[in-house]
Amino acid sequence: MSERSERISIEARRFSGERTSWNRDTLPEGAVKVHAVREMFDAIAPRYDLVNRIMTFRLDVRWRRQTVAALSLPLDSVVLDLASGTGDLCLDLTRAGHRPISVDLSLGMLKADRSGAPRAQADILRLPFAGGSVDGVTCGFALRNLVELPAFFDELGRVVRPGGRIALLDVGVPSNRLIRVGHRLYFGRVVPKIGGWLSDPAAYRYLPRSVAYLPPASTMVSCLRRSGFADARHRRFTFGIAQLLTGSRSAG
Repeated sequence: MSERSERISIEARRFSGERTSWNRDTLPEGAVKVHAVREMFDAIAPRYDLVNRIMTFRLDVRWRRQTVAALSLPLDSVVLDLASGTGDLCLDLTRAGHRPISVDLSLGMLKADRSGAPRAQADILRLPFAGGSVDGVTCGFALRNLVELPAFFDELGRVVRPGGRIALLDVGVPSNRLIRVGHRLYFGRVVPKIGGWLSDPAAYRYLPRSVAYLPPASTMVSCLRRSGFADARHRRFTFGIAQLLTGSRSAG
């Protein structure tokens, strides 16, 4: 089946009421998750940026800029933007004087990429790049969509040169109890309605629930250190609504 035919099939199932691969009562795992995530992002690509801006009150723009700044790489660095979506981080990387490469599993997202960066469709657990071949890596809001985080961190350790940098952005859970309750209500009830009005209702029910895939920050930092990023650290943005993992590739 061609990509266009597959997309038409997905849209037909959505509007007929038939369940899509990401419209389920339980969170998918393993190969089922990979398939569901790819299909889901193919489907929501056309309005992905619009929904993001509205549901985050444009905070996602600030978080991405902070992510690029946290790389602290010299000008003209080659940076892979993994799970690149429509190219927002690639645009920020270009503005910062870097040379981004857009990598995503979803062909629909890559087709919507407006950054002008070179593009590659690939599973980011098995990157088509040589060892130590890039200066840095960014990844925005995708860690929770991966099947196996330790394998991903190992892959980062393989492709990033010694001294290179990573900056991995994702959603978080606020530590303050009152903010956490308000955030849970907004993210769990309001965001799916916004997504349902503007895009795909099931996708924006899945995305808030997918935070459950993320392990504690301390676990992710420990995994990154084992994967070759000895100075890996974690920081929170906007009361913990978003979180950022950074690190430098150790020598050897």
